[in-house]
Amino acid sequence: METYGLEKLGILNPTAVHRNLSPALLVEAALRRGEGVLSDTGALTVTTGKYTGRSPKDKFIVDTPGVHDDIAWGSVNVPITKEKFDAIKNKLVAYLQNREIFIFDGFAGADPACTKKFRIVNELASENLFIHQLLIRPTADELASYGDADFTIIAAPGFKCIPEEDGVHSEAAIMIDYEAKLVVIAGSQYAGEIKKSVFSVMNFLMPKEDVLPMHCSANMDPETGDTAVFFGLSGTGKTTLSADPNRKLIGDDEHGWSERGIFNFEGGCYAKTINLDPEGEPEIYNAIRFGALMENVILDPETRTPDFNDGSLTENTRVGYPVNFISNAAIPGVGDIPKVIIFLTADAFGVLPPISRLDENAAMYHFVTGFTSKLAGTERGITEPQPTFSTCFGAPFMPMDPSVYAEMLGEKIAKYNTKVYLVNTGWSGGPYGVGSRMKLKFTRAMITAALNGTLENAEFKHDAVFNVDVPQSCPEVPDEIMNPRDTWADKAAYDESAKKLAKMFEDNFAKKYPNMPKHIVDAGPKG
Repeated sequence: METYGLEKLGILNPTAVHRNLSPALLVEAALRRGEGVLSDTGALTVTTGKYTGRSPKDKFIVDTPGVHDDIAWGSVNVPITKEKFDAIKNKLVAYLQNREIFIFDGFAGADPACTKKFRIVNELASENLFIHQLLIRPTADELASYGDADFTIIAAPGFKCIPEEDGVHSEAAIMIDYEAKLVVIAGSQYAGEIKKSVFSVMNFLMPKEDVLPMHCSANMDPETGDTAVFFGLSGTGKTTLSADPNRKLIGDDEHGWSERGIFNFEGGCYAKTINLDPEGEPEIYNAIRFGALMENVILDPETRTPDFNDGSLTENTRVGYPVNFISNAAIPGVGDIPKVIIFLTADAFGVLPPISRLDENAAMYHFVTGFTSKLAGTERGITEPQPTFSTCFGAPFMPMDPSVYAEMLGEKIAKYNTKVYLVNTGWSGGPYGVGSRMKLKFTRAMITAALNGTLENAEFKHDAVFNVDVPQSCPEVPDEIMNPRDTWADKAAYDESAKKLAKMFEDNFAKKYPNMPKHIVDAGPKG
């Protein structure tokens, strides 16, 4: 039996080894093994058990001499010793003995000059299907000459750590050894851990090649090639707004920016499905078919029709599918130097303008800050909107100091004169529970005007509290919603909330980035 070099990882005596099976064969294997069921459109649907999202408190980086000085150690990048990592890895590969193993050998990075080879070793056929669809799939010739991978990821959700023995926090552990070029994922079946481990590796490797890694989506004009990137945390609309039927989708989540332009790290998309609406998000809705993997979506037991409004297992219901399931996907996933950058935020306080223009310093400030807000009721103990600040819109995946990524972005904005806008997809007319969510059609119209340049024809007014320039009109958008204060019945309440949020920005920045240059600090909100 061909083992494709598994013994080098310590995985011995597998009952079967499958390498780069087709989606059809992987779906058959998953069904045979009882890993999931088919939806009425043919999407493989699984439940992921205890872990229905990423588990950031269970993520570790192996602290070795070769990488110690490159890592921004702290509450996000938590060290684990080489000895503890090796001990868990050895127990995990022993667990995989005498089991059926699924391998996917693929690529990250659509720009050939920056491509990295990743080998993913899976216990589950369903997870192997997921990563097959999410990474860039090799041709038959590329697979035949694949050679050794640049990085290997072993994912075994059935192996549970013992915290008291293994020196970790729970039964799950996501551990990256950058020096050994190895990732071990134990205890969690949430497929996003595999995807984000690839991203974390690319975020470590790319800056060394003068490429800015970005947690963003990207699309381009099909005729002019004008390219835009969209930064935003979960729930801000990054995936939805980049899947524009009038533009070609380069990718929905992870990209690099080199001197040649931007490129997708991936070959697939990973979209939230909670409250998915076929009218508002037709591209995503229609991608949920045979070959896609849905996680924690509730199906009608008789018809197998998904209920996308059912969040009983988790609000973080997901679907993964290859990018070519989107009818207007750009393949390969490469674009020109971005003409426009959009920072997306879902402001549940209802005080940020629906769109505002940022100068270079303000762009640096908001990139480093990475603001959005958690809603009351989504987590126990949250009774009013809570600000969330995630450095570079992707703190959990950025192993290096934030200044590394921020300085690269600032240099590129200045070099290429890229326009930057802050777009609030959150609330208007009052905070969450009082006001209403910004209508998707208005947000799309504002972004369209930013991308095609017509927004620059508007009159702009400076917002002194948030220190941004606000357009007073936009085609196909009512003038009265352009200034959020005008949408509040109680102007004094707006003023109080705006100053409160601005002070949160200031306090966060002072705490996290005490050594940031004054010209960037001064570009932020003024509480």
